Amino acid sequence: MSEQKPVEQDLNELLKVRRTKLADLQENGKDPFQVTKYDVTHHSTVIKEQFEDLDGKTVRVAGRIMSKRIMGKASFCNIQDLPGNIQSYVARDSIGEESYADFKKYDVGDIIGIEGEVFKTKTGEISIHASSVILLSKSLQILPEKFHGLTNTDIRYRQRYTDLIMNADVKETFVKRSKIISAIRRYLDGQGFMEVETPMLVTNAGGAAARPFESHYNALDEDVKLRISLELYLKRLIVGGMERVYEIGRVFRNEGLDTRHNPEFTLMELYQAFTDYNGMMDLTENMFRYVAQEVNGTTLVPYAEEMIDLGKSFERITMIDAVKKYTGVDFDTVADTEEAKKIADEKGVHYEARHVKGDILNLFFEEFVEEHLIQPTFVMDHPVEISPLTKRKPEKPEYVERFELFIYGREMCNAYSELNDPIDQRQRFEEQEKLFDQGDDEANHTDEDFLNALEIGMPPTGGIGYGIDRLVMLLTNSPAIRDVLLFPTMKSLDK
Repeated sequence: MSEQKPVEQDLNELLKVRRTKLADLQENGKDPFQVTKYDVTHHSTVIKEQFEDLDGKTVRVAGRIMSKRIMGKASFCNIQDLPGNIQSYVARDSIGEESYADFKKYDVGDIIGIEGEVFKTKTGEISIHASSVILLSKSLQILPEKFHGLTNTDIRYRQRYTDLIMNADVKETFVKRSKIISAIRRYLDGQGFMEVETPMLVTNAGGAAARPFESHYNALDEDVKLRISLELYLKRLIVGGMERVYEIGRVFRNEGLDTRHNPEFTLMELYQAFTDYNGMMDLTENMFRYVAQEVNGTTLVPYAEEMIDLGKSFERITMIDAVKKYTGVDFDTVADTEEAKKIADEKGVHYEARHVKGDILNLFFEEFVEEHLIQPTFVMDHPVEISPLTKRKPEKPEYVERFELFIYGREMCNAYSELNDPIDQRQRFEEQEKLFDQGDDEANHTDEDFLNALEIGMPPTGGIGYGIDRLVMLLTNSPAIRDVLLFPTMKSLDK
């Protein structure tokens, strides 16, 4: 610990110096926090890209000082703005003696505005010859670069603002995230979909197998839950005649944290009347291809050690065929739950007493198949037991018209031919209630208002839910969901 004390003392002294500088500025009527605006004419990258047109012309830029070199009567500094950074040449004879004296006291991390002419240095670096410099905000902390960079992932996630300053690739990830969501909206709007908003506080958190967060609404003295899905309200809109709807919004699931899960995340669901899950497959394939091309300029996506090809037709395979391919077990020939459990015992697949044949098929898929699905693959026709809101296959009623898209072994979306039979739906809810009573706290509960909507009549409908964060992970080559969430959930430092 003795080696740390000098560093801590030096840091404390530096922090004191910054506060002293601020106090001196304020005493001399130069309080930077009194500055209310600065008219920026150009960003750094625009100046560099349009140098031939801007050479010799006056521009105004603003940003954070990332480095300084003081050389007597003239100095250089590098300032960082949203898209990049640019060098400025600051000379006493150009900005005045008093302003230059002030500039020399500015610190790395301070935010300044610079006005001056665009030029190119002898070494060929595009720069700004400052004619005026103004301090817009005083930084009272030390940027991590002073102490070997910001590499501690825990600090990066807790202090994303610092992470964005110090790591350009992090900023680029979140700029790209915004572009991805914009591209999704453009695609769906072009397909005639309407963006809507539905409640986050609900009395019945349905539409997915997940444990909700619970709260209490004081004004009505009622318990409420945070939504785990967007499904049941969007289907109500289909009943109401809004034929193509989508919503992009936060949902909340009371579950653990890992590289693919955060308790609050961004989900997009869309519903289209008069189509089925085949229509949803076509839409998904086309949309993924469109977004990749728009955002990355190519449908070839590097992820980890793989090259994902979104340009090729996505593979389509049933869950039964996928399990048969990777385990040799053909569940079409498995007679009943008893035989399924016997095979599970032989293969070392753990199951619960309440599980039936369809559940065990899904357990086999998760255990033996998912990790192999690297290139885009639609896995279709799930067992009815794990699909309480999905239309049965007419020719095979123990299975449903459902698919999940897998890329790099990860589920990217989940889609159905939506169940629109209110009698069947009530029976499915009743089965879910039984599962809840048997200890499945992720089971759905009966939603009487939703059943009432189905009784009014819902047309044949295709629906789908996309994990936006996982799509962003894919298109930005990010290994963990925390890398694509600006402010991921973190354990309190007080605990």
